[in-house]
Amino acid sequence: MGTRLVLVLAVLLSGWAQAAGVPAPPFAVPVDQEGVQRAGIQLDSYAYVPSHLIVQAGKPVELTLTSVTFIIPHNFILLEPSAGLTIEQDIGAGKTVIVKFTPTKPGLYLFYCDKKLPFFPSHREKGMEGRLEVRS
Repeated sequence: MGTRLVLVLAVLLSGWAQAAGVPAPPFAVPVDQEGVQRAGIQLDSYAYVPSHLIVQAGKPVELTLTSVTFIIPHNFILLEPSAGLTIEQDIGAGKTVIVKFTPTKPGLYLFYCDKKLPFFPSHREKGMEGRLEVRS
C-alpha cells in the first residue's frame, strides 16, 4: 500500500474514532524511500487528527498541516529546543502548510494551538493539543 494511502487512511480512522469519543491510537509515522517521516494532520475546530504521532529521533519529519475550518485560524506550536523542536506555524482557515524538522532527543512532547478570541478560552484550553512521541 502506498505511503500516501496509509496516511489518508490513518487520518480518516483517527477522525472517526475521535468523533465517536474513542481515544485514537498513536500513529507511527512511516519512513519513506527518501528517509523522511511524512504524515498529515488535520486541524479541526478544537482538535488535531491524528493527535498522537510516533517518530524516530535523528530522521527528518515532514508534517502536512491542513485546516478544515472555514473561518477559524489555527496554529501548530511545538517548543522543545533541547530536542530540536522549535516550531511556531500559523495555518489560516482552509489552508495547508508543511513544517519540516528533525527531532534529536527521545521523549514525549506536546504540540498545541494557542489561538484565542477575547473573552473566550484558548483553543488549547478547549482541548486542541497533541503529542509527538520521539523514539530512538
